Amino acid sequence: MDAFTTLTSLAVPLRMANVDTDQLIPARFLKQPRSWGYDTALFHDLRRDEAGVLRDDFVLNAPHWQDARILVADRNFGCGSSREGAVYALFDAGFRCVIAPSFGDIFYSNSTKNGLLPVKLDRDEVSRIWRTAETDPNGLLTVDLERQHVRLGDGLTFGFEIDPFRKHCLLNGLDDIALTLEHEAAIAAHEVTLADAKPWLAK
Repeated sequence: MDAFTTLTSLAVPLRMANVDTDQLIPARFLKQPRSWGYDTALFHDLRRDEAGVLRDDFVLNAPHWQDARILVADRNFGCGSSREGAVYALFDAGFRCVIAPSFGDIFYSNSTKNGLLPVKLDRDEVSRIWRTAETDPNGLLTVDLERQHVRLGDGLTFGFEIDPFRKHCLLNGLDDIALTLEHEAAIAAHEVTLADAKPWLAK
C-alpha cells in the first residue's frame, strides 16, 4: 500500500454522525471486484436520488470538493458491519484521511491496513475544521502523521494519538502481506530447516 507521511488538501465538511458502512457502500455493490472501482458506489444512496441522479444538496457532489483528499465527519464514523469495501470506496474516491471524533472499531482497523489514515479529534476541534472549510473554501488542511498533528491554514494545530504500530505501518506503506514479507529470509530458512528435519512434509 502507499505510505502516508504528510497530506495537504481541501477538507470536505461532512456534518453527519453515525455514518455506517452500508451508507459508505451499500451491500449490493460488494459483489463487484475491486477493479470495478468502488468509488462509484461511495455514499451511493445518499449522493443520488431514486432515479440515480446526483443530488445537489449532498456535500460530496459539489464541484469544489472533487479533488479533496480529507473527509471530516462526525461521531461514530464507519460503524456497522465489518465490510472492508467501505474503506476501498473512500480510498478509490481519492480520500487518504478521515477525521472524526470517533470511529467504528473495525472500520478504524481496516483503514490503517489499507493506507487510509483515521484521525480522532475532539468534537470542538472537528467543528472548528468544519467552520473553516465552509467559510474559507480555498483553505487547505495539513495532516502530519510523523508529528501527529492537524494544521489549519491559519496555523492553528490540533494533536492526535495513534498506536505506534499502526503509525509505523502507515509511514512505511506496510499492509499485512508486506509485514510478513519483511521476514521472508527467516521464513525461507525455516522451510529449508523443516524440509531437512521432516522430509516427509515436502512430499
